[in-house]
Amino acid sequence: MSCASDQPDAAAMRGRLASLLLEKSYRAGEVVLTSGRKSDYYFDCKQTALHPEGAWLIGNLLYDLLPADIVGVGGMTLGADPLVTAVSLVSFLRGRPLPAFIVRKAAKGHGTNQFLEGLSNFAPGARVALLEDVVTTAGTLMTVIDRVVDAGLVVGAVVTVLDRREGGTERLAERGYPLLSIFTRDALLAAAGRQPAP
Repeated sequence: MSCASDQPDAAAMRGRLASLLLEKSYRAGEVVLTSGRKSDYYFDCKQTALHPEGAWLIGNLLYDLLPADIVGVGGMTLGADPLVTAVSLVSFLRGRPLPAFIVRKAAKGHGTNQFLEGLSNFAPGARVALLEDVVTTAGTLMTVIDRVVDAGLVVGAVVTVLDRREGGTERLAERGYPLLSIFTRDALLAAAGRQPAP
């Protein structure tokens, strides 16, 4: 797929991204997730987000989901690192530059001892979106939200590649944070021309 067009076709991009995700990131079979829950599939978005075409597709599709009042994007290292980089780069190419930040898992322990990298690109009170590769229960996201708010930014949206539909959307909504997603599992399989297992 070429990226020469100024306005890529969203439906074509979704179909192509779905195919790449199923090829590189989606594995059927029982696994135990970070949340401790068992699942019949595993989703490792990094394999696609670190692929050149995958990064371009994810960057464009996440960018398209961002509310108009968002002025930057960020997320927790390591899963969000390629996502925020892709979206920030796409935003510049599409004429609406959005700086990015990364949330550390632990404070630096020296210097400014901060959790956020890239904070100097934002004014206090800037409205940002948090990017996540996959949302299950949103436990990690709650920690990220707290750190971002403590740093003086306002979380205007949470945007993910895959919403597993396992409680994360509702948990975020209870705290006033809408979750926007490129795919649910069923939508991912349908976009790639497959059907979920019964």
